[in-house]
Amino acid sequence: RGAAMLGGQVLLLLTGLAGSAGQGQERDLGGRDASVIAVTNGGPWGDWAWTEMCPKGSYASGVSFKVEVPQGVMEDDTALNGIRLHCSHGGDPSGGYTAESQSGRWGRWSETRWCPHRGHLVGFELQVQAPQRKLLSDEVAATSARFACSDGNVLEGPRSAWGQWGGWSPQCSGAVCGIQTRQDPAWGLKRDDTALNDLRLFCC
Repeated sequence: RGAAMLGGQVLLLLTGLAGSAGQGQERDLGGRDASVIAVTNGGPWGDWAWTEMCPKGSYASGVSFKVEVPQGVMEDDTALNGIRLHCSHGGDPSGGYTAESQSGRWGRWSETRWCPHRGHLVGFELQVQAPQRKLLSDEVAATSARFACSDGNVLEGPRSAWGQWGGWSPQCSGAVCGIQTRQDPAWGLKRDDTALNDLRLFCC
């Protein structure tokens, strides 16, 4: 009986891990049925923060990026700190609604980049510096992101010399309508800060 219970616990654990990978998983968020799209190259530090959705009936048509510029030799860089979705009804950006999960404390927000032709976001990829794990190395994790629009255009964040692009997420059959970030908290002098590590988007 004990072995059977243990087997069941392992199965539940594996099921939970498979769900947390996020690709195609169905979830009900704020009254909206949504599936998750993710990438495989996110950074390993921090925890998943809250999910935030566009208002019901709206979708993400634009995006802005919170980025800390390079700080120079012997300073702690964090690069990409946050992603903000800009939501619209039918591609009309005048509503001013945004969706933003947790963002890091460093850097400044870019101007909003919008999908042309009243398009909407359908996928993304991350540029990420793989863990260096060397003495005195400066870990930065996610450094930039790109977002695919429904008309084939790409919205790209500020360019970074750090990290590699990891490949595109699956594309939404509908449109992106929500966001969740994995954030490393601010450690101060205790250890290296990395801010944003990974990203999930929700499709409606």
